[in-house]
Amino acid sequence: MTSETYDLKTVLWRAVSTLKKAGIEDAVADSRILAAENFGLRREDMLRSPDMLLDCVSVAAFERSIARRAAHEPVSRILGRREFRSLDFEIGPATLDPRPDSETIVEAVLDIAADMKPNLRVLDIGTGSGCLLLSILHELPAAHGLGTDIDAGAIFCAGCNAHALGLAGRVEFRRTNWVDGVDGPFEIVLSNPPYIRTGDIPGLASEVAKYDPTVALDGGKDGLDAYRALSTCISPIVAPAGAVVLEIGAGQEADVETIFTSTGFGLAGKRADLAGRNRAMIFGRTPRSNV
Repeated sequence: MTSETYDLKTVLWRAVSTLKKAGIEDAVADSRILAAENFGLRREDMLRSPDMLLDCVSVAAFERSIARRAAHEPVSRILGRREFRSLDFEIGPATLDPRPDSETIVEAVLDIAADMKPNLRVLDIGTGSGCLLLSILHELPAAHGLGTDIDAGAIFCAGCNAHALGLAGRVEFRRTNWVDGVDGPFEIVLSNPPYIRTGDIPGLASEVAKYDPTVALDGGKDGLDAYRALSTCISPIVAPAGAVVLEIGAGQEADVETIFTSTGFGLAGKRADLAGRNRAMIFGRTPRSNV
């Protein structure tokens, strides 16, 4: 792209053309989102005034954003934030990019919490940006939470999100490996652990393989390493009537059930995602009715 013409219509047209050539499916929508961010405009402003003139500094910044998107960097990574359950979350290199299907975990937790005491304790293992835990606390005003992550950058990001959402008084984020040094009991333990087979990662969409942290994706040779670790380390900190909610990958239901039932947990239920695929598995110390 060049910066010879600075009217909005022309700049947007060039951006869309660049993204289409790069194979970006949502070229128009992505161009408008990045334009709104760089130029400080609302969608209606762009529709109402397509001939407005733009300053060269803003155009240059916009062109850099378009170049990043043309390299298949996700829009959310370029913006540094992602909306999740109608809340805005800061994300960074150390965190996964929150995806709508992971809302299945939040919904499962909220349904379980409805039958528990209001001031329950929630543990999120591998918290990343904190989007799961903070979304839950946002809807459970008497609950308190702890999020753990092995990456200091993720812990910092989650803490920033807690402050931005006004939840810092009810949550703690701690850098640790799984639950090392964590004392229970917790009524609900949740995790979206790494579950992609190591050999499958290079074949993922470039938006994922290149920009999501590998440590948050890589579940080992069979994709189940994290579930094996979790099944043994969380047992001492789950409350007697507590629940464990896990995100799983496609085709992992039977294996994850075997892993957890072999360590004293019973399958309590499953939850499907937006595509109808079972995305969440729920375990308790004894089998409970399906959620």
